[in-house]
Amino acid sequence: MNWWDGLRQRLASLLGGSRFLCDTCKYNYGNVCWRPERPNATRCPDYRRR
Repeated sequence: MNWWDGLRQRLASLLGGSRFLCDTCKYNYGNVCWRPERPNATRCPDYRRR
């Protein structure tokens, strides 16, 4: 995760309450993501916006 993604995640959580990243992540389909936080992750090192 680069610094921009981290900053964006922190700002989104401050401004929008608890926003789940999985809803907008490009890895959120099928068996691509095996993270235990899915589908309610608020921080993720693999997050990439669709």
